[in-house]
Amino acid sequence: MYSFEGHFRRKPIQSLRGASRKEERDSLLQRVQAERQKREDQRVRNESAVKIQKFYRGYRERKRQNNLLRHNFDACVQAMQRESQMDVTKLYSLSVKLCHFYSDSEDGTRMVWLCQQLIKQKTQYVQELNKLPYKGLQQRKHLLYLCLRYLSSIAQSSQPMAIPMRILELFTMTGSYQDVSILKSIWWHLVENGYFICMRHLLNAKVPSSLERSNTPPTPVAASIYDLIMSPISFAASTNDRKFSNFILANVSIALLCPAYSEQISQFLLPAMAYGKYPFPFVDLIHTLIDQTSSFQANTSPTQGKRKKDSDGAERLEVTPWLLGAFLTLADKHQESLTGVDFVNYLKIIERLFPMLPALSRDDDDEDSDSEEEMETDFKDYDINKLQEVGENCLQILDSQVFIQKVISHISQKMEVSVINSVSVICHQLLSKHRFSVHKRRLLYSLAFNSQFVRCLWVACVAVSTTSATGTKTTLLQMLCRGLPLSEGDINRVVPILSTFCSMFSHSLHTLHDADFFGDYNDKEKKDKGSSMPFTLMELVPMTLVLRDVCLGIIELAHPDAKPTINEDYRIALKKTGVKERARDNQKDALSKAQWGYLFKVTAGLVRQLYTRDARRHFCPFHHWLSDRVKIQAEGPSQIYRANHSVFTRRPFRTMQSLTKTQYEDEGPPLSNKDVKNLVILTELPFVVSFEERVKIFQKLIQKDREDQQGNLVHFMSGPSIGVTIRRNYIYEDAFDKLSPENEPNLKLKMRVQLVNAAGLDEVGVDGGGIFREFLSQLLKTGFDPNRGFFSQTTDHFLYPNPQSSILVENFTEHFYFLGRMLGKALYENMLIELPFASFFLSKILSRHSGDLDIHHLASLDPQMYKNLLFLKHYDGSVEDLGLDFSTVESQFGETKMEELKPGGRNIPVTSSNRIEYIHLMADYKINKQIRPHCIAFRRGLSDLINLEWLRMFDHHELQVLISGAPVPIDLDDMKRHTHYSGGYTDDHPVIQVFWKVVEQFTEDQKRKLLKFVTSCSRPPLLGFKDLYPALAIHYGGSESDRLPTASTCMNLLKLPEIIDERTMRQKLLYAVESEAGFELS
Repeated sequence: MYSFEGHFRRKPIQSLRGASRKEERDSLLQRVQAERQKREDQRVRNESAVKIQKFYRGYRERKRQNNLLRHNFDACVQAMQRESQMDVTKLYSLSVKLCHFYSDSEDGTRMVWLCQQLIKQKTQYVQELNKLPYKGLQQRKHLLYLCLRYLSSIAQSSQPMAIPMRILELFTMTGSYQDVSILKSIWWHLVENGYFICMRHLLNAKVPSSLERSNTPPTPVAASIYDLIMSPISFAASTNDRKFSNFILANVSIALLCPAYSEQISQFLLPAMAYGKYPFPFVDLIHTLIDQTSSFQANTSPTQGKRKKDSDGAERLEVTPWLLGAFLTLADKHQESLTGVDFVNYLKIIERLFPMLPALSRDDDDEDSDSEEEMETDFKDYDINKLQEVGENCLQILDSQVFIQKVISHISQKMEVSVINSVSVICHQLLSKHRFSVHKRRLLYSLAFNSQFVRCLWVACVAVSTTSATGTKTTLLQMLCRGLPLSEGDINRVVPILSTFCSMFSHSLHTLHDADFFGDYNDKEKKDKGSSMPFTLMELVPMTLVLRDVCLGIIELAHPDAKPTINEDYRIALKKTGVKERARDNQKDALSKAQWGYLFKVTAGLVRQLYTRDARRHFCPFHHWLSDRVKIQAEGPSQIYRANHSVFTRRPFRTMQSLTKTQYEDEGPPLSNKDVKNLVILTELPFVVSFEERVKIFQKLIQKDREDQQGNLVHFMSGPSIGVTIRRNYIYEDAFDKLSPENEPNLKLKMRVQLVNAAGLDEVGVDGGGIFREFLSQLLKTGFDPNRGFFSQTTDHFLYPNPQSSILVENFTEHFYFLGRMLGKALYENMLIELPFASFFLSKILSRHSGDLDIHHLASLDPQMYKNLLFLKHYDGSVEDLGLDFSTVESQFGETKMEELKPGGRNIPVTSSNRIEYIHLMADYKINKQIRPHCIAFRRGLSDLINLEWLRMFDHHELQVLISGAPVPIDLDDMKRHTHYSGGYTDDHPVIQVFWKVVEQFTEDQKRKLLKFVTSCSRPPLLGFKDLYPALAIHYGGSESDRLPTASTCMNLLKLPEIIDERTMRQKLLYAVESEAGFELS
């Protein structure tokens, strides 16, 4: 065929198309790859064709065989129907055939006929099956499975279902089998193949909806379905087989308890399982759920009870709110009987399931709530009303007396850490996620008033620790104090306990009077009354330090020194387009903004409460609250001094985030991270910063605002200003009229005053600031004078609004608004005014809310009333014998008037059961209700000039110092350094030398009178005499040595005659200052 002709070289092929182009390497590779892919595709198509042909041939053959079997089945049925007696052997053969060819759509009638015959021949058929132990068991399983399939297929139709249900009942009866393992195997097979899912479908389809809640079956069909549901549950409980019982109850949970309830389940099945004729194995359910939820990590998206597989292929349930609702419903009957480890596990399950309960009712007015975007939970596929009902049912069971007593009893007897942890998680969810106040849930306030529980919470907080890489143990509180990030596991261990402790202890402090808090009773009284204070004062001192540092550590964690990875506008845009944003760092993933906010809120709230107690009556060392970690300097550059008042204000606590475009335009550039942290500290925990530094910050805020309002031209006696003419003899009346909001809406402008003397002539002088200061000082002394009637004095001679001022003048609130403005003007102009206010009144000014105070502040208003109310609280005799009712009698200008503390109060006697209510209503009437409109008007007037958030950097003691100066010894060295001399005097002039020598010999009281003589205030400036404006000055007062020293208080000026003799200098000075004359003598 082939021949060799001697040519060993292959001749090139000649092409008549012309010169060939050399193929490039890349195109060659592409061509080869394409050809290879073409061959691969052809191979796949061939294999696919073979598989399709194979499948089709199998399907066609199976179809043919099934049709043959059906034909044989029908022929046998017809033959058997002609016979007088059914042959059991033939029935067995027919059941085998039916199991081979059964189809839901074609063989329902054959299934029903066969089941009818099996019911009639049940005994003989079972005997026939017993002859073949293995095949007989498999035949039972298959036949019962086909019954399940048939029932599922006809659930929504009207076809008969009683016969297949009867088969299920007959072949799963306990008495039908001597060997229990056979029935166990049957149940395992049925449950594994959707037995409870089938029962759920039947229940929803065949039992009418709109039922009243009852544990009695509404129809016979409902009773049959209920029996079929409870049959495997009761059988599993009787076997004492833990594995089998867990399997059955896990599938009950997956099919019936986890998905959203239908009305049939919520109104009938759950009550029937809990209170029906079959005892439910609740302890076994506890064991099952402990195993099933052991690896569960809470997330906020409920699921429909999906059947998920774990690593070994076993089915695991998905926890949902409905599982929690069903679990607590089933527990209601068994709670009281649970003991030991079962109750501990019961609490653990609630702890694991409770986070799934959605917070459907939230307080929209909560200022610390985060945005809905971060708190949202995906419940759109479910009926919100049903979820709400499930949540309410859960909360009712947790608030039941049985559950609460069980928890308290377990804590008091064993004090197990696991119980404390579980209860704290439940309480934490109620408080943080569901936004319940402690006093609104019985569980919460019962635990809050249990001093042993509160004490155990703190012990658990201090004890919880983690192991470092070096093997050393560090408490998580220490890590929080240092601002170190925690792992997610550590957060879940410490945050619920700490937040629950702070909420509980804070609530108990509200009800503790100072006598209880400070332990003013002797040991016998404490034993008789029972101590409601969980800690001693010695224990509180180190606790306050830890809680203070925890707050500072949370601020560090919430505001790390790093910028957000994604701009806020860009993040929102990504979410709208469905693009997933990049994962945030581990710290933000571990603890959400809501957790940061709530933990800080309750911890800082408790710290502020303890600080307030300490400010009212010291139990901590001096400078105890100051922190070395806080370095806030008023002189340093900062953006918190912006003109926009919205910068320095208390905001919802949140992690650092960049501003959106809208916020940038409204508020300006974002604050630096350092400024954000400093702002949080100054608005939430100002007392960790020294008082002097806060005064500097306050003055800098006012200075910046004053510069923005008055401008720079004010120093040159020009620019916008207020000019008023005031008669000295009618200083209050003229000021009230001319400085009203209608006449002068902006009191922040520079004010210049022209005084008119008694003769109606203008007083000599141009107001460069001194006359205004003299005017404002006299105005405030006149306005707050108790003789004018707007303010009264306590027994300690401290000022507070006069409750009867509403009778004196009709428009009394306008006067209080005016006085508030004038006091604000004094603070705005950095003036000290000696006005001793009652501490409760200053506390009302600083209050963040309505200004209402509790009974603890009553002592500063009426010590005797406070003492009497405490006596009533602890009175051991018959309260009815005291003859008190819910009313009080007030004397108004000689007339008595009865005021009811509540509607119909004069007819309601005070008894042992309602005396606490009486005590609080009486305190509320005295300290709040009587002067509420007065205080509201005063606060509005004060806030017209001074941002109240600035004042809240101080407590009531510090605010008094801010208004009137500190009652500290006068520093003469500082006073000398900052005194100016004029008229020929210098610091080394003989007269000045004699003056200071004489003043150094004065008593402290005489020094104060001298200072008041010159400046109209007996207390030194807050930050020293360097801040006194105008500066203290001594002017030459003439050569006549017999003249008295005089002063111009408006200019802080002392006019000192030329007196060389030390004795004469002393006599003249003392005569002048003790006469308390000042401005008039010049």
